Amino acid sequence: MDYMILIHTDENAYPAPGTPEFDAYMARWFAYNQRLMDGGHWITGGSLKPTPATTTIRRTASGSAVTDGPYIETKEQLGGYYLIRAKDLDEALDLAEGVPLPEASIEVRPIMFRPDAD
Repeated sequence: MDYMILIHTDENAYPAPGTPEFDAYMARWFAYNQRLMDGGHWITGGSLKPTPATTTIRRTASGSAVTDGPYIETKEQLGGYYLIRAKDLDEALDLAEGVPLPEASIEVRPIMFRPDAD
């Protein structure tokens, strides 16, 4: 079964690119990515640009409106995702526990339909 791991965290709580702290931070992510790949769980994944790069389309019965920025104000932002393959929810949760963040909200959701799935 395929699962989406959605990672919500404070995008301002982590080191700036180009610093030794950032390199150490990214090393943990590269190791986690490799764990998923080596175990045959990796389908895809990625980190998102910070919220100022967001554009939101809000649809209502009367039409659509396009605005800059995320659609809600919150301390945690959706910062990235993984699409993984796991034998069951327990394995997916175990894999999600490995996300290398000390503080985050990590949502694990089964994929209901994927037109490109095997």
